Order: sequence, then structure tokens, then C-alpha cells
Amino acid sequence: MVMDGQPRFPRQRTSSGNAYRSGPAQGQGGGPGSSGPTGTAGATGATGAAGVTGTAVPGASAPGCALHRRLHLTVDPADLVGVGAVRQRLRSALSRWGVPELSDTAELLSSELVTNALLHTAKGAVFDAVLGSDHRLRIEVQDGTSRLPGRRRDPQAEYATSGRGLLLVEALADSWGVQLRGDGKVTWFELALP
Repeated sequence: MVMDGQPRFPRQRTSSGNAYRSGPAQGQGGGPGSSGPTGTAGATGATGAAGVTGTAVPGASAPGCALHRRLHLTVDPADLVGVGAVRQRLRSALSRWGVPELSDTAELLSSELVTNALLHTAKGAVFDAVLGSDHRLRIEVQDGTSRLPGRRRDPQAEYATSGRGLLLVEALADSWGVQLRGDGKVTWFELALP
């Protein structure tokens, strides 16, 4: 599928290639996109705060209509406070979409991916969430580096206070992966209703 002139879900490769994934084969549904009015949201979700800008289609979700179940946010470089705004906007969207039971896990994993993008790149992050008609939530975080994420290989990592984000994603997501793009990479995960 192509959106904004960019392939959103390119062919998946294994870790021996330049992208990797886990879980079932992808290809269901469209990728997160944006349409509708643009605003900004701070840590409280108020307009005009922090470095988070977002796009969402307002109103209640219509059955089978993914246009009402999309969230697109951008987080400024090094704006770690903006991670809280992403969590709040995601929780609000999932509640509006009728799947609040996905909120806790989706917020945790989204926080990990957005924080990684902000800490390990000099650019900001682009956050996309879409709930498909099959009630499968797909979250993508795009950053500006093509360096693939990796686990710590330090034997003392067991005692480190950070570095467990991808372990959480791997343990809690139904599927996840990384896709290289010309302008960086997209790290994604999917959650299905229990």
C-alpha cells in the first residue's frame, strides 16, 4: 500500500535482511495515515502545549470505517515530556474507538518505542495508530535513523535500569517488527482484542 508517496507496509524480511518482524504474516488492512483537522496536545491533552502535534478524525467510530479509528502524532526531537501526551491521546482514542481494554498495553509499548526514537536519534518521532475493522490495533513509530534497534549484549544488563523496551514489546505484542525506509525506519507492533 502506498500513502503520501511512501510504501507503508513493504515486504517483510528476517533479521538477516535489512528489516525484521515477528508474529503472523502482515498485510491485513491499511497503514496508519492521517486526515482531518490538526491540533496540538500537551501532557494534559490541552491544545497548544508541548511539542506534540496530532491529527485525528473526530466523532464516534463507524463500524467497518477505519477513517474514524486513526491517530497521527508527531513528537519534537528530545521532547521526552511529549511521550506523556502520546499516551494520553492514545488512551483517549482507544476509549472513543470502543477498545479501552487495549489501553494499558498499547500505552506501555508506545511509550517504549517513542522514547527509544527520541533518545537514540537526533530527530523527533512520528506516531501512527490505526484500529482495523477486525479490532486489531497497529501502532507505528517512525524515526530518522536506519540503525536497527537491538537488545543489550552486556552481561551486566540484567541489573541496568534501562534497555528493556524491546523485551517488553516482544513479550506483550501479538506481533512486531521494524521496516527500513528511505528516511529512517518504522518500528511497529500489533495488539488484538483478548
